[in-house]
Amino acid sequence: MKGGTKAQWQMNNFREAVEDCNLFDFPFEGYEFTWHNGQAGEANRQSRIDRAMCTEEWRERFLYARLKQLEREWSDHAPLKLYLDRRTGGGGQASQKFRFEQVWIGKEGCEAAVIRGVNRGGEDIMDVLDACATELQSWKKISIRKIMKAIDNKRRQIARLNSGGRTVEEVHKRRKLVREVADLCRQEEQFWRQRSRAQWLKEGDRNTSYFHRQAGQRKAKNHIAKLVDDEGTVRVGNEVVSQVATAYFVDLFQASPAREFREVLMGMEGRVTDDMNTMLRRAYREEEVLEALNQIHPLKASGPDGMNGLFYHTYWHVVGPLW
Repeated sequence: MKGGTKAQWQMNNFREAVEDCNLFDFPFEGYEFTWHNGQAGEANRQSRIDRAMCTEEWRERFLYARLKQLEREWSDHAPLKLYLDRRTGGGGQASQKFRFEQVWIGKEGCEAAVIRGVNRGGEDIMDVLDACATELQSWKKISIRKIMKAIDNKRRQIARLNSGGRTVEEVHKRRKLVREVADLCRQEEQFWRQRSRAQWLKEGDRNTSYFHRQAGQRKAKNHIAKLVDDEGTVRVGNEVVSQVATAYFVDLFQASPAREFREVLMGMEGRVTDDMNTMLRRAYREEEVLEALNQIHPLKASGPDGMNGLFYHTYWHVVGPLW
């Protein structure tokens, strides 16, 4: 049961302060009450006294922040601990999933890596795509960290040239650096745009900060910290959560015991003719696969193999003959 009530004037002042500062309650994980008077029976009192509050701006900056209630020992208050990184506070860091990157297109060695994957992948198309992913992971020279580090380095060089002399060599070097920074900024924008899924906004207008914010919010929204299994037990950790989700959907979509539908179907008129059935069951042709692939948005969600529409649009001349 809850503890005693507070003076109304104190609560009114508190509410006004919260409203003036645009604060909202930050939910925590754990038991609903944070204070316990240590008594038993009817004398027992519990209340949620301890809490955390934050602004909307703070929440957007720390998208993965989590507040957890720790076990109460000597104190009658349960401590609350704030975790700012999703890798802390339970769950661990998920393994990095392969994703074909837009910034790889046109880079030296990218197509050669795809060709190596096709050559060693065998006859099964899924084995070929796995081999391509492995070769691209081994080849990839471009990452967002390298891009941002290169931008900072070149901008420092430009800053030194801005305050230095104006020899012909320095002027040409500065122009070259400016072009290189522009190209790196374009790659950075492509990187975050691909992750933001904000397909309605065109690239090339220096929308990097918007794409970055969208990607961060989307990742935080999609992150599942815990699930409740069939027995009502809360499960945490990436591996355990994945097992609970898999078991749920396997049970949901597994085939039910076969029933006798013949009598029911006898009263229904067939709509699929023999010619239609023959057409539907014939082997698909390469041009049909290509037509379907061309209808896929290049940067929409990729499949389990990490290959998006952009990969097939760009390297169909390499992987197409496999179909």
